[in-house]
Amino acid sequence: MLQTRSVVNSPDLRLQAPGCHIISNFETERRDLLNTCGEFKSFIETAIERNQLNKVGEAYHDFEGGGFTAVICLAESHLSIHTWPAQGYVTFDIFLSNFTVDNSPKAKAIYRDVIHFFDANVVFEKNLER
Repeated sequence: MLQTRSVVNSPDLRLQAPGCHIISNFETERRDLLNTCGEFKSFIETAIERNQLNKVGEAYHDFEGGGFTAVICLAESHLSIHTWPAQGYVTFDIFLSNFTVDNSPKAKAIYRDVIHFFDANVVFEKNLER
């Protein structure tokens, strides 16, 4: 039988690797920004650089007929996005670990910038401190 151990209240875990994880779904009338990843890619690369994060990998894919998905791996963790242009809908998440420094303000800043970039209305938002 698989045994599990709760580490949620472990002081060692909280001190070593907590971070801010924001999960969001939003709507936008800016459907032109949802068809292909080009403009978002330029925007997010600037945001990553401005916030002094360390990109270690990325995958972008434009779907035939419109929409894109992207995952950017960071030394600090990741961010991901998926778009549905016909519905004007986007899912987005960002997680930045706080292993050596509190990156929560950076996660929140990038998230605010993404909402602004898409001129979006948030439909669902969950902030997790983990």
